[in-house]
Amino acid sequence: MKDKLKATISYGGILTEEELNYVLPFYEKLILNPGDEFLSIGQISNRVGFVDQGILRVYFETEKGDEVTKYFIRPNQFGVDLESYYDNRPTQYAMQAVIPTTVYYLTRNTWNQLAEKIPRLFMLMKTLTEVTLLNKIKDNEFLIYGTAKEKYLEFMKRYPDLALHVPLQHIASYLQITPQSLSRIRKNI
Repeated sequence: MKDKLKATISYGGILTEEELNYVLPFYEKLILNPGDEFLSIGQISNRVGFVDQGILRVYFETEKGDEVTKYFIRPNQFGVDLESYYDNRPTQYAMQAVIPTTVYYLTRNTWNQLAEKIPRLFMLMKTLTEVTLLNKIKDNEFLIYGTAKEKYLEFMKRYPDLALHVPLQHIASYLQITPQSLSRIRKNI
């Protein structure tokens, strides 16, 4: 049931098998339908989520009210607004299910209680945070250079699963192009 989660938090062998088996039952399961939010703009991020299946879209709103997709959280990845979580202040981002999505999560209170009993959880969190941040940097490098067509082709190569499931307007927003431009690009490929 939580096999993917267990495999992910086993990363680096930081926690013993006994510690893993102690921690796993504390994760709560949340099933989100498309459009449901795991985190809403203005909330304080007080949960660390793990996407078991599905896709979360992280976005913010412009002053005009337009939604801009910052990135996607795919299966076997964690999602949390670190700045909001650590500073205990409202987030500027939302995490929204794009397709039916299952998330396992720990609340901040549960995490703190577990970390008191298992101090190595802090090391695990630090390691997973570093890996996640490095992956985000690598994931977004291709957005800096190239034409809209080149960005879309690279997106398709890197994330064929997202290209199949994510609505075009979210892909266009992520690629920083208009939906109309993306439609023209797709038509000409």
